[in-house]
Amino acid sequence: MQKVAVIHTSPVSLNELKALFAELLPEVEMINIIDDSLLEEVKRNNGITPGIVSRMCLYGQAAQSMGVDLILNQCSSVGESADIVKQTVTCPLLKIDEPMAEEAVQLGTKIGVIATVGSTMKPSCNLIRTKARQAGKAVEMKEYLVAGALDILMKEKNQEKHNELVLKEIKKAEQECDVIVLAQGSMTVMLPYLEGISKPVLTSPRKAVERVKQMLAQQA
Repeated sequence: MQKVAVIHTSPVSLNELKALFAELLPEVEMINIIDDSLLEEVKRNNGITPGIVSRMCLYGQAAQSMGVDLILNQCSSVGESADIVKQTVTCPLLKIDEPMAEEAVQLGTKIGVIATVGSTMKPSCNLIRTKARQAGKAVEMKEYLVAGALDILMKEKNQEKHNELVLKEIKKAEQECDVIVLAQGSMTVMLPYLEGISKPVLTSPRKAVERVKQMLAQQA
């Protein structure tokens, strides 16, 4: 049986990813490593710290010691530390937002990035720029930060208010961009509200698990 370790910085996407693994990878064992101190630290410092990098590398080594075939990094905010982890492990590592970033570059040149926590914006935009460079394509980024919305969703448990704030920015981006990227996995709660949006709106979890499936098939 193939195994995948998922490194989480909060439990917000855990059930959704479990459901996607059950649907798309029922024969694969999913191992979850959750450290919710990572997200709080990255938010406090508005970026990754040496402590975050150190713990992420430890979790990468722990995953490898379990004999996993692949590591999936669940959190965009610590994506740049995952790039460092990638250099320290022998198994493949996929960042959850990589397939989404690649698709955004394919779909348009003016890309709107919506985030609900400030620490996610820079690594998300940097990843899209990297994918654009790799594709030999010039893109223009437009940032839409819905400050505080993640706390409204996770701490206040007020999904309705979170959705209202995010949808307002999606509608703004719809007028100004070719394609809209929802930078965090937690924003898949917006999917039922996007029917009337005329521009492509991309989310990361399903695309990432589909990519995991492809990568595992290549190893089999």
